[in-house]
Order: sequence, then structure tokens, then C-alpha cells
Amino acid sequence: MLNAIVVSIRFILLILAGQKQVALENAALRQQLAVFKRNVPRPKLNDRDRLFWIGLYMIWQDWKSALSIVQPETVTSWHRERFRRYWWKLSQPKQPGRPRIRSEIRKLVHTMASANPTWGAPRVHGELKKLGFEISERTVSRLMPKKTGKPSQNWMTFLRNHVGQMVSVDFFTVPTVQLRVLYVFVVLAHDRRRVLHFNVTEHPTAAWTALQIVQAFPDDSVPRYLVRDRDGIYGHDFTTRVDGLGIRQVPISAQSP
Repeated sequence: MLNAIVVSIRFILLILAGQKQVALENAALRQQLAVFKRNVPRPKLNDRDRLFWIGLYMIWQDWKSALSIVQPETVTSWHRERFRRYWWKLSQPKQPGRPRIRSEIRKLVHTMASANPTWGAPRVHGELKKLGFEISERTVSRLMPKKTGKPSQNWMTFLRNHVGQMVSVDFFTVPTVQLRVLYVFVVLAHDRRRVLHFNVTEHPTAAWTALQIVQAFPDDSVPRYLVRDRDGIYGHDFTTRVDGLGIRQVPISAQSP
């Protein structure tokens, strides 16, 4: 215990004296020496050892130069595994599974979709809400009968005729070493697959997303069509701003990639 206190004091004094590089390297070498001194044939690293090297990896650029007990790739794999476990715990459901869908709702969705071939999941979902059924649009889309046949020729013709006037928007995520998730918003032109605009935020909102559309198309460069998915981030603020720019929104079908 006394030895640990002395080492900690020396570490602090080195940092205060402007010897941060020496202090970090000294701490790294001392930690490895402590592992080697354990009276076992093959030293095993415990959770505290792994956390030490993960922390060193995050704050010291030259941490590999002092590493000799394991491969550098092993340390990075520890960090990835820690990140995976952290977000796995956060994503665990609070309740055991989703509630079962009653048979009468399944039958009603099938009947509505069969009797009205032009109705999509949003229209069927709206009619069910009018009848007092509490069900999500995603569930309605999953219960609707699957349509067979090849893609409509009209849609293919639309794509060919308007590819130069069409853009798509979407989000993708980037995990950081601090166990945070950044959301990257991208605006993509269809004609030559060009990235017209992108931005990063940690807390995306409909208002922030709408502002990105304004910044992506200054002056008179707005496209005619904007293709997007049905994510809740494209809420009232977003749709109002896009409609105000004179852009026609084309939401893709539910559960599409």
C-alpha cells in the first residue's frame, strides 16, 4: 500500500514538472512489471489491468512504445469489446418482448389492404387509429400482405426521368472512444452519387436536420425531389421547412433498406 502511494506521488510530481511523457511511460512499465512479478507460470491479466491499458490507449498517443506484455491489437480489441458490452446493456429491453397482436387486428389489416390495393401502411394505420386501435405504423406494415411481381415500370421510368433532380438524405452512426455515438447526416445527389452536404451531431432533432437542408441548397440550387426513409427524426419542423423550399418529399416504403 505504501509503495503504491509513493509511486502515485512520483507520478504526480513528474506531470507537474512538465515530464508527462516520462510519467506515462513510467506508469506503463511499472504496471507491466507488477504483472510479471506475480507468482504464476503465465501471468494473466485481470479486469483492472485491461482498464489500465484501455485508459492509457485513450490519453497517450505513444502507448504502444511501452507495451510488451501483450500485442497492441489485443488492447484495441479490449476497447471494442468494452464498447460493445456497454451499448448492449443500454439496448436491453425494459420489458420481456413486445405485446402480441390480436387476431382481429391481423384480420382487419389484411381485409383493408386487400379491399384497397392502393392503400399503403400509413393509410391503413390512420384508419385503424380512427377505429380506436392502438398500433404502430411499423407493425401495420409488417402485417400487410406482401405484394408479388416485379417493380412497377412507372417507378423505374420516374427514376430515369428525374435522376438529375433527385437527392437522398440519411443518417449513419459513428462510435467514439468515449463510448458516445455521433450521428452523421448526409445529402447525396443521385445523378453522379455525389455527397452534397454532411454534418455531425450528438443529439439530432427535426429542427437541426431541417437546418442542414437549408445549408445544403443555398440560393436557387434546391432539387425537385427528396428521397428519405420514414424515421421519426423527419418530423414537423423538417417537413415544414422542406415544403417551404418547394421540394417534394418521396418517403420510401416501410422497412426498406
